Amino acid sequence: MTAKVTVQTIEPTPTAVVAATTTWAQFPTAWGPMLDEVWRFLRGQAPEGLYKQGHNVMLYLDDVPTVEVGVQVSGPFEAVGNVVASTLPGGLVATATHAGPISRLGDTYRAVRQWATAQGHLLAGPHWEVYGDPDPTTGAFDVEVFWLLGAAESPGHTAGD
Repeated sequence: MTAKVTVQTIEPTPTAVVAATTTWAQFPTAWGPMLDEVWRFLRGQAPEGLYKQGHNVMLYLDDVPTVEVGVQVSGPFEAVGNVVASTLPGGLVATATHAGPISRLGDTYRAVRQWATAQGHLLAGPHWEVYGDPDPTTGAFDVEVFWLLGAAESPGHTAGD
């Protein structure tokens, strides 16, 4: 099943994150402890009202990857240890919902990239995931994939013109 891709203009979203530069080989074992550290902060040292109903997020700033793993929050705060205030980007994005095994999340990213190419949009670099709440019966959850868009390419022009 191919994910339906849409375009939206979204506002920046404040987050509490642990940031790291890692490798794609190390990231699968790195993100869990990073997210656990954010949740320990939110459950213990966070200012009152900072966390209300935010979702888990993973922001990929580049392809190294330089990543931020954390949770949506209500606003900025003073850093505590490795947990810092950040923001998911705002602006024009291509987005799709991944509903299915997390091991197939790459299929949704491919759908977004293919859609952007077909529509003449440039992917601006940062992309991120917002994880939905698990279904209480099945434990299944959806993942919203977002990719910041650059200016659309003009017909007859190539990069660098």
